[in-house]
Amino acid sequence: MLRRYLRLLGVRLRASSLLAMQYRGDFLVDGIISLFWTVTALVPLFVVFQSEQQNIEGWSFGESLLVIGWFTLLQGILEGAINPSLTGVVEHIRKGTLDFVLLKPADAQFLVSTERFLPWRAINVLAALGVFGYGFHVLGRGPSPLGVLVSLGLMATSVLLLYSLWILTVAAAFYVVKVDNLTYFFTSIFDAARWPASVFRGVLSFIFTFVIPLAVMTTFPAEALLGRLPWTSLLWAVVGSLVFAFISRRVWLHAIGRYTSASS
Repeated sequence: MLRRYLRLLGVRLRASSLLAMQYRGDFLVDGIISLFWTVTALVPLFVVFQSEQQNIEGWSFGESLLVIGWFTLLQGILEGAINPSLTGVVEHIRKGTLDFVLLKPADAQFLVSTERFLPWRAINVLAALGVFGYGFHVLGRGPSPLGVLVSLGLMATSVLLLYSLWILTVAAAFYVVKVDNLTYFFTSIFDAARWPASVFRGVLSFIFTFVIPLAVMTTFPAEALLGRLPWTSLLWAVVGSLVFAFISRRVWLHAIGRYTSASS
C-alpha cells in the first residue's frame, strides 16, 4: 500500500514538473520573484536590529536569522506543495467535480493533497540554506550534529502542522460557500512566523503556541540548531503535531460525509 502511494506521488510530482517546464520563461521568472520575496523577508529584521550585537527579547540578530531561515523554508513548502493542491478543493466543491476524485480507487485526502505542485518554489530551500549560512556566520559558529538532527525532525512536525491546519481550513468549504477569505487570513497569520515566539506577549503568545502553533514551526527548530531547545519542548512538538494530524483527519472524513455531490 505504501509503495503504491509513493509511486502515485512520484507520478504527480513528475506531471507538475513537466507542466511547469512547458513554460520555461514563466518558470524562471517565478523563481526570481520567489527569491525576491525571500530577500524582502529579511528587510524588517535589518530595520529592527540596528546592530548585530543588539538583542531583542533574548534573540540576537544572528539567532533571528535562523528563524527567518525556517520561515523561508516552510513558506516554500506551504506555497509550493500544500497550498496549490488544497485550494483546488474549494473549486471542486463549488463545481461539483469532487465526485471524480471520490470515485478514484485511492484515498481522497491524498489525491486532493497531491493534485498540483509548484516546483519553482524549491528556490526557497536554497534561499533558506543561504540564510542559515549567513546566520551562523554572524554568530561565528556552526550548529552541532545533534542540533541539525533534532531540527530536521522538527521540520517534519512543522510540515505536518502546516498541512493539518490547511486541511482544517479547507474543510470549512464543505460547510460554508465562501472560504477564500479564511485561506487568505491563514496565509497572513503565517507571516508572523518570521519572528521569534518570545516577541509575542499575552493572548498572542498563547495563540501562536497552542492554537496556531507558529512557535513550533519556526522558533523551535531555530532553538534546536542553537542547541538550547528543551527536550520537553521537542516532545510537546511531536505530540502536538500528531494531535493536529488526527483532528484534521477526523474533520476531513466528517466533511466528506456531508458532501452531497453534483448529482444530488
